[in-house]
Amino acid sequence: MPILDLDTSGTSIYEASRFLDSPETISAYLAQSMKSQDPQVLMKALAEVAKAQGVNKVAESAGGNRESLYKTLKGGSKTRYETIQKLMLALGVEMTVQPIAAVAVKKTASARRAGAGKS
Repeated sequence: MPILDLDTSGTSIYEASRFLDSPETISAYLAQSMKSQDPQVLMKALAEVAKAQGVNKVAESAGGNRESLYKTLKGGSKTRYETIQKLMLALGVEMTVQPIAAVAVKKTASARRAGAGKS
């Protein structure tokens, strides 16, 4: 049973690519997808950005072809860091590192300690 009883017959699938029209929007969208810590969410977000910029153009900029880019973005397999890095550079973004908020760090440390005690 669905959580909400909504009639979606008059709606269409949301395509993020229609709204990814600036470097700031693209980087915010990808950063948010990375917060999920789910590689498939990131791959879907990268696919939407590639679609917004033109798959052929992005594939060429990344040093590949359209078919290999589609295969990479399909997910399901372990994509190499080097491939993701090339793709992100082709999309005009880069990964950065920053400290995690203090609350999140404490939760992570507590979870690790709890997991270590189970061995």
